Amino acid sequence: MNFDEIKQILDMMREHELSEFELERDNFKLRLRKHSAGQWSATPAMTHGHTAALVAPTAAPGVPAAAPVLASADEALDLAVVKSPIVGTFYRASEPGAPPFAGVGDTVKKGQVICIIEAMKLMNEINAECDGEVMKVYVENGQAVQYGERLFAIKPA
Repeated sequence: MNFDEIKQILDMMREHELSEFELERDNFKLRLRKHSAGQWSATPAMTHGHTAALVAPTAAPGVPAAAPVLASADEALDLAVVKSPIVGTFYRASEPGAPPFAGVGDTVKKGQVICIIEAMKLMNEINAECDGEVMKVYVENGQAVQYGERLFAIKPA
């Protein structure tokens, strides 16, 4: 993928007011995300054993450009990322004041409930996809989440 193709994707994102775009081709994966301040970040993934190099696009005038977010190759290979299967509101516990289903450092089992996403007044339980240790929680309690948004990173056991 070259710079002109990435620029076309960014133009398309602006035109259709998209806040996130993800592309997978063969062994190449690209994720572009627009932050609330109008900043952009790009996360290239592995491509045939090498990390793709990207130039961060410039932000709107007067807004500092965001540095590209690059995950180390070890982190990308060792962690299973649980993504939101639906649009809704993310909750870490079953009710206010209750302990969270899972937090950083907790060991989880495949199929264990790790959070709830409320959509259209329905509470949808989200389960761990593998046994392992929770390494990161990407979303704050009560935050709105989009389809495909990262929720947890789990280091498989």
